[in-house]
Amino acid sequence: MSNERSYETALKRSDEIRADLNLHPEAYTMLTGDRPTGRLHLGHYFGTLKGRVELQNAGIRTHVLIADYQVITDRDTTEHIQDNVYNLVIDYLACGIDPNKTMIYAHSAVPAANQLMLPFLSLVSEAELQRNPTVKAEMEASGHELTGLLLTYPVHQACDILFCKGNVVPVGKDQLPHIELTRLIARKFNNRYGKVFPEVDALLSETPLLPGLDGRKMSKSYGNAINISMTEEETAKRIKKSQTDGERMISFDPEQRPGVSGLLSTAAICTGRTEQDIAAEVGMGGSGQLKAYVTQAVNDYFAPIRERRHTIEQDLDFVKDVLHEGNRRAAALAEETLAEVREAMGMVY
Repeated sequence: MSNERSYETALKRSDEIRADLNLHPEAYTMLTGDRPTGRLHLGHYFGTLKGRVELQNAGIRTHVLIADYQVITDRDTTEHIQDNVYNLVIDYLACGIDPNKTMIYAHSAVPAANQLMLPFLSLVSEAELQRNPTVKAEMEASGHELTGLLLTYPVHQACDILFCKGNVVPVGKDQLPHIELTRLIARKFNNRYGKVFPEVDALLSETPLLPGLDGRKMSKSYGNAINISMTEEETAKRIKKSQTDGERMISFDPEQRPGVSGLLSTAAICTGRTEQDIAAEVGMGGSGQLKAYVTQAVNDYFAPIRERRHTIEQDLDFVKDVLHEGNRRAAALAEETLAEVREAMGMVY
């Protein structure tokens, strides 16, 4: 899809919003979320979770969606989905998401939000959907055929954002086409039926993408990710098994030494130091000393989060209560918005 605005324009707008967030937090409603396809890892934590907690604590209205319906855009089973959903909630709470400040809810529990799909689908053409590069990338990555749900996935995302009148969405550069389509849908609806929805902007991430332990993209399928839920022993084992190279002198070189550099990046983000500093300190200590340093850095950083996680996972009733309350609040909010939509469209009988 040809972006209405360039990346540079979106980045400039994102910077303006970020500067205004602390001054006028009440002006912003943030929507973000995850697909419950497995455990969250360090990439998720530093890429999104940490930022969500900071925005929540700054007083911005935050809504966190567990996108369970989106699991079936490119998968043929919902096996383990309930377990994955509960573990997402446990991770959120352990990382600092506060259910008294943030609404945590599941897609499938908010029928009125999903009902927005019908009017929204009338506002986009098949060509606009076919051009979306994210949908193409996800289809290729999964090796799955293009289902109707995957094709309309960006419209479903527009429903997620607009049902709660969200006006900021934290995303990476690759997700900008989704935000642009949401803006287009909101504008077309407002022009056709009357103003109901806000203008939506991307809040572009300031955190560089954390690579996996082997330097590739952090992914469950590559086995190069450290999950938030892992114990200290499991973390040590995962790091110990990670591939490096035969060169003893440690240096940061993502192109030539992806494994060593992936480990250095992990240690750097957990300690607040630079990769170069850590490489210089380990020096001729080789991969064994580097892995010991990384293990210590990760386990030290995540010790309090894992301690909270261990306590929370002992009380599944509390986890369910958090989700039920979030679902209830989201459903009520969606009904209000759907009533406005019906009123605007003249569909109140």
